[in-house]
Amino acid sequence: MATGNDQSLSAVTSERRQLINLAYRLLGSLAEAEDAVQETYARWYAMSRQQQEAIESPGAWLTKVASRVCLDLLGSARARRESYVGEWIPEPLPGPTPWTTGQAGGGAADPADRVTLDESVTMAFLVVLESMTPAERVAFILHDVFRYPFAEVAEILGRTPAACRQLASSARRRIQASRTAATPAAHQAGIVREFKQAWQAKDISALIGLLDPDAAVIADGGGLTRASLRPVEGSERIAHYLTDLIARAPGTLTVVERTVNGQPGLAAQLDGRTVAVYAFEIVGDQITHIWAVLNPEKLRPWTTS
Repeated sequence: MATGNDQSLSAVTSERRQLINLAYRLLGSLAEAEDAVQETYARWYAMSRQQQEAIESPGAWLTKVASRVCLDLLGSARARRESYVGEWIPEPLPGPTPWTTGQAGGGAADPADRVTLDESVTMAFLVVLESMTPAERVAFILHDVFRYPFAEVAEILGRTPAACRQLASSARRRIQASRTAATPAAHQAGIVREFKQAWQAKDISALIGLLDPDAAVIADGGGLTRASLRPVEGSERIAHYLTDLIARAPGTLTVVERTVNGQPGLAAQLDGRTVAVYAFEIVGDQITHIWAVLNPEKLRPWTTS
């Protein structure tokens, strides 16, 4: 028979998945999210049992502490990224399986101004979050994504509910300004698959046809591996850039279909080891953005997925 302490411990540990989901969206890094959640639990277990039992809702307490830890990390991250080598891209999140059936990704986009959990993890969404202040990001994610009332958000940010409402509103305008028409996951999968086939065949004309004329490739090597330090723009330049990558590969480079942040994406494997992950933004029948993560520190989850 479970004791009260056993039930309390279970209630606390069962929050871990939710906390990781929250922290990843706040930080854009799975590794940093795990560190933030670990710090949150460390603070919980540093309290006496009497202090723990006095907390009415352990889940709410853990969320509040995790959010504050993330807020502090966001402030220091902005300074670190100023000295980052090249472009900084959020850490790609691996899906459970390849999308060979074309069923990768979440459901239809939410028609309201609120976002769904599925939408809030896409690479395009996370990139927009990076343009926000730490306070905007926390207020928006907590309220619009995880549905926390502004009174609770205010406690976490140390501001008034009205101020938090303004922060979330400002963040929401940025999201809405960046949104494109929703493309069904199956259609995205088809476009990405055609792109993969054209890339492997080094078919310049086919690649150009799949890319928006003003498309951009943003690569993140973190100074640890060779990657373009600036965005590569324009369909023709991108097509030549990508085919050159395959031609210069020192070994056998294989491009495989993978779910990246809930959407159809690709992973490049060199002699069986994942060396790059590609996320896509697709509008209509053309690719508008490709985010290429080559920083090996951001690819650790992909070595076991």
